[in-house]
Amino acid sequence: MAITKEEILNSIEENHVRFLRLQFVDIGGNVKNVGIPVSQAEKALTTGIAFDGSSIEGFVRIEESDMILKPDYDTFNILPWDVSGGKVARLICDVHRPDGKPFEGDPRYVLKRAIAQAAKRGYVMNTGPELEFFFFKKTANGEATVIPHDLGGYFDFPPVDQAEDVRQEIVNNLETMGFNIEASHHEVSIGQHEIDFKYSDALKTADNVITFKFVTKTIAQKNGLHASFMPKPIFGINGSGMHTNISLFKNGENAFYDESKDMKVSDTLRHFVGGLKKHVKSFTAVTNPIVNSYKRIVPGYEAPVYIAWSGANRSSMIRIPAARGSSTRVELRSPDPACNPYLSFAVILMAGLDGVEKRIDPGEPTTLNLFHLNDKERKAHGIESLPGNLKDALDNLETDSVVRNALGEHVFEDFMRLGRAEWDAYRIRVHDWEIKRYLNLI
Repeated sequence: MAITKEEILNSIEENHVRFLRLQFVDIGGNVKNVGIPVSQAEKALTTGIAFDGSSIEGFVRIEESDMILKPDYDTFNILPWDVSGGKVARLICDVHRPDGKPFEGDPRYVLKRAIAQAAKRGYVMNTGPELEFFFFKKTANGEATVIPHDLGGYFDFPPVDQAEDVRQEIVNNLETMGFNIEASHHEVSIGQHEIDFKYSDALKTADNVITFKFVTKTIAQKNGLHASFMPKPIFGINGSGMHTNISLFKNGENAFYDESKDMKVSDTLRHFVGGLKKHVKSFTAVTNPIVNSYKRIVPGYEAPVYIAWSGANRSSMIRIPAARGSSTRVELRSPDPACNPYLSFAVILMAGLDGVEKRIDPGEPTTLNLFHLNDKERKAHGIESLPGNLKDALDNLETDSVVRNALGEHVFEDFMRLGRAEWDAYRIRVHDWEIKRYLNLI
């Protein structure tokens, strides 16, 4: 049930809230916010709050800088911790132009537009991401290191898992903010963790991803740790992914389930997978958006590398977990937590729907362990690889009209510009590996 403006104002008064944080995200998925005193709450909830959009990377030029933040009432939450001795509430906002029209460069609008296009075809997409992250120690002056907080492994428990109390504090805070937490555990790598929350519609889930990262980093900081969602912070161990579970519903029923079909999955699911396979080389630039993303998706560390689909086979990029009926879903294993969830869910949705509309055949599911095949064997099975670096992914994105249209021209142009700039900055830099390898050799 939707929350009203009056209910928000009453909650602010009853809970003695002192400040509001009006949150939004930039193209890179970074949380931005404008803080206002509660005396401005009614204005913010009624007409929105103006801000300078030219100061946000990828938004607008200085000569057209006026933008309006319009809060989404349903995202109202009082932060479970006090800030400077007082209560603070937050609202996630949509970005509008001064004339009231949605700003086409707002990542939340990009996802809303994709959701609307799916709705015209009768579909609702639910997503359930699984975010992995690291806890790292800090130096005496508070700078983050890459020294893991513990030496635990998969599903370890105290005293080996030294972060159980911190994870539990994160869970408690998330539950206070309305999250339905399903699991919390130590992951494979030292210092690595995962907290899973219940799936929902794509927009709410994207909001939850942003909130999850914000809360996790805040609680880690309060415990003297640094929480990092960097895909591959340490060479030689598993990186962090954001496996994304996807389902389509139509008329209240799971459109991916068909008891009469092979594997009990519908043609809609197969064609959706066909669309993902067709466009994944392009949308990988969005779901894996930084140079470091491509250090994770390499053979040998359980991350998906090869473009294939399967049932339970975890060496495939796409798998269909065992649950059926209303729980039938596709698990896309390639995204990482550095991505902007709004843009990522938008391109995934439109890629999959392109497959449904065009009835794209995904081929037969594979039962092979793809990590054990050599290049010749994979080629014989028609199995291709994901892009090997950010440049290759951007090159694929540039020529894919479906993914480009999902982003919209404004976001596409700025996304490409920022991605190319990041690749060039990385490409021309002399890295420690080069110094260690060549300095005394040559």
